[in-house]
Amino acid sequence: MNYKKLGKILGKIMVLESILMIAPLIVSFVYKEDLKHKLGFVVPIVLLTLIGFLLQIPKPKRNTLYQKEGFALTAMVWIVMALFGAIPFVISGDVPNYVNACFEIMSGFTTTGASIITDITVISHSILFWRSFSHWIGGMGILVFVLIFIPESDDGSSMHLLRAESPGPQVGKIVSKMKVTTRILYLIYLGLTVLEVIILMFDKPVAGYESEQFFFSLLATFGSAGTGGFGFLPGSMELMNPFSQYVISIFLILFGCNFSLYYLILIGKIKSVLKSEELKSYLFIIGSAVAFVFISLVWRFETFPQQYTTEEAFRHSLFQVASLITTTGYTTTDYNVWPMLATTTLIVVMFIGGMAGSTGGGIKVSRIIIAIKGAYINVRKLINPRYVPKAKIEGKSLEENTINDVFAFITLYLFIILGVVFLLSFDPVNGTMTGIVSDAGMYEVKHGFFSNFSSTLACISNIGPAFEAIGPYASYVGYSAFSKIVLTFTMMVGRLEILPVLILFSPKTWKKI
Repeated sequence: MNYKKLGKILGKIMVLESILMIAPLIVSFVYKEDLKHKLGFVVPIVLLTLIGFLLQIPKPKRNTLYQKEGFALTAMVWIVMALFGAIPFVISGDVPNYVNACFEIMSGFTTTGASIITDITVISHSILFWRSFSHWIGGMGILVFVLIFIPESDDGSSMHLLRAESPGPQVGKIVSKMKVTTRILYLIYLGLTVLEVIILMFDKPVAGYESEQFFFSLLATFGSAGTGGFGFLPGSMELMNPFSQYVISIFLILFGCNFSLYYLILIGKIKSVLKSEELKSYLFIIGSAVAFVFISLVWRFETFPQQYTTEEAFRHSLFQVASLITTTGYTTTDYNVWPMLATTTLIVVMFIGGMAGSTGGGIKVSRIIIAIKGAYINVRKLINPRYVPKAKIEGKSLEENTINDVFAFITLYLFIILGVVFLLSFDPVNGTMTGIVSDAGMYEVKHGFFSNFSSTLACISNIGPAFEAIGPYASYVGYSAFSKIVLTFTMMVGRLEILPVLILFSPKTWKKI
């Protein structure tokens, strides 16, 4: 294990985090917050800078990173980012419990959007900015950002880091140089971010928050771009005007697309984009899910409290499907009391997630396509052992290794969900009743198996809000410290797609060979 090289890169990232914290510190000064809120950022900035520079002093004997080292480093980086990123919450007093603060900021960096905050109106502007900004930072990946600045190696080290952090089964360069690739990706990311902020500014301000329009547009965009979903208003996006809700829905879908497709559009290869099998499947799934939810809300197969107009039913259907398939977690209404067809549809899209190479979480559309084709191939082989597979994805032959990797990932994914649900079952909160206040009125739900299952799925898929006691109008605050730690790691496992975290905690990784 190349400890000095790991320390050098980790040190660079710690310094980077200290620089990123200057933005919320400026917000603290702009809104004239008290000293403890300013110190909340000054203290970690000093610590990160000092430790970061000290870690960069030792010179490594080799500058190469093997794959296992790249994967372990990636998981290590996210843990360190969260441990220091939680400090502002504690010092400011907005989230005084350190475990809760770590849960909140890990939820931010992993773009999960799960929160332990019960009253968002008492949170300071600087902390609101930091938690939403963490979505934007984590959306494209922390190490992807760092690759823009560190020298590119000729041994594939950069590729190991990108593969460890980028979501989806296929990671590659879109141009010959890795550094150029990362710059292009971030320019596209930044461009879409700026575009959404500008469009949201055309809407009228949220009633009662007229002076906050730019600030709220910025926070909403951070959550959309990173597909994170931290709310900054009571009821998440419920108070936003219909125009903004439609705009956010569209941008959620855009940020759930593979960013390589945007590069193809920029260089004029629109036909290649239109031929993308994953894009067609992604849009088909969204369209079908919106139709199912919309029909269940309009035709009212079951009795449920909300009364929607046709336009409202369509808007809520589009928004919630876009929010959950991209694993963002923004909400405009209480889908917890929707008909069974609607909630089942939402659970299905929560599993699927966005496209590979997007900022979304979940299993990914490409893996679903590969799994279906792989299952078909295996069935055909059982029927006819001489059958020669001819399946393709994105114009390339589907290799048996790729199919096996996808099946292995999905198996691990499901086993981790079962394991986490089992661990959560030890929590004393199970079996209790939780009061939920929504636009449908006050009602109580039992905190039991489905709450644990949906919260686990919401954390590993990096979605945030779940169902029942952890629904769109509830929070994770009721869980014990043990459960929050378990779910914190579950969020990281989901964001890094399992393997880097398993490699980090494997004893063999740290043994000398």
